[in-house]
Amino acid sequence: MRPNDHQLTEYASRRAELMRRIGADGVAIIPSASEVTRARDTQYRFRQDADFAYLTGFTEPDAAAVLAPGRKDAEGNLAEFILFVRPRNAEREIWDGRRYGPEGAVSLFGAHEARSIEDLETELPRLLAGRETVHYTLGEYPALDPKIIAAVKHIRDVSRRGAAAPHTIVALEQTLHEMRLIKRPAEIELQRTACEVSAAAHVRAMRATKPGRNEWEIAAEIHAEFVLNDCEPGYGTICGGGDNACILHYTENNAPLKDGELLLIDAGAEYRGYTGDITRSFPINGKFSAAQRAVYEVVLAAQKAAIAELTVGNLASRPHEVAIRVLTDGMVRLGLLQGEVDELIRSERHKQFYMHGTGHWLGMDVHDVGRYKLAGAYRHFQAGMVMTVEPGLYIAPGTPDVPSEYWGIGIRIEDDVLVTEQGPEVLTAGVPKEIDEIEELMATA
Repeated sequence: MRPNDHQLTEYASRRAELMRRIGADGVAIIPSASEVTRARDTQYRFRQDADFAYLTGFTEPDAAAVLAPGRKDAEGNLAEFILFVRPRNAEREIWDGRRYGPEGAVSLFGAHEARSIEDLETELPRLLAGRETVHYTLGEYPALDPKIIAAVKHIRDVSRRGAAAPHTIVALEQTLHEMRLIKRPAEIELQRTACEVSAAAHVRAMRATKPGRNEWEIAAEIHAEFVLNDCEPGYGTICGGGDNACILHYTENNAPLKDGELLLIDAGAEYRGYTGDITRSFPINGKFSAAQRAVYEVVLAAQKAAIAELTVGNLASRPHEVAIRVLTDGMVRLGLLQGEVDELIRSERHKQFYMHGTGHWLGMDVHDVGRYKLAGAYRHFQAGMVMTVEPGLYIAPGTPDVPSEYWGIGIRIEDDVLVTEQGPEVLTAGVPKEIDEIEELMATA
């Protein structure tokens, strides 16, 4: 899908900001993703590399972008944005679909220059010459690494007769991922849509759930809602009934749903490259048991307390710290742990029932880019960051020294939260998480 004028302006603005950050003596190289073989001559559905998509909007595989601040062509025209793409191929387009080619890369995607991807290796020395720093993440695309190193060596070998060679290669992610961490207004709107569709899918799943159905049937309801709203799954859907919910990355989704058990669903829609990420846990028969309600209330209290910590200037570690304290206090009250809360936290006893983090950055990737620490210390929240908040408790069947009514209960509650100057904004509020609201929704399904 080609970008519209507004989107082209947005991509150009992002490129301009990246070039400002790398400086006039830098050059950035951003490869696209390639197709991945699924079996023999079939491929997985193509998904563009997020960094490449963020800067170009170009949707085809086997491409590369070069950003050279201030560069001009032979006629003196600005030529900072160069795309290398697959050439047009009439025969392959019959089989695999239309290609934009170099001409389309210029006319439809705003490249100043475009060439065949086959020319990248020979063009690199010309594009890198005279630049001090190459911004490129070595190791991410092994096939391209030696070509860049060879280009730098070639320039060095002839530097006495021409422009100097770059003397430093810096990981592009150090600059680009910090940009992606702070969502721009256009990104936030796409993120909102992804979160709204994700919420609608979870509501649909709650309405469809009842004893005797299968996990995969409910997963199918979720995926249907995604497709009907021009989305696709942002990651592998987790749909775990009963003690399957105690497996953090359960993806088999093939067990029958049993009366009296809970169903944990972790699913999110991806819309135009941006992903939602929601988890809900609810009773298959529509009514929480006393034990399920007790555990659920602890997790919900922890989530609400953690969400409140996503304020501008607060440390990124605070949601997890707060969630651990609320969960540990609740585990003592439930009889899952014995001892003083502070000591249980210090000794990490809570990890028996809560073994993962409380959240992660969210955006173009479900576990999005951006460092959590700067110079060894947790960073502060800034407006425009989006983070999941997802505490949970997982009580495996037969756990010693735990009341049996809690065995097999796995609960996680996850929402997507935008940090704003006015406080945390829950983007996924469209799906209920209060016990009474869940039971009412399921009763009226």
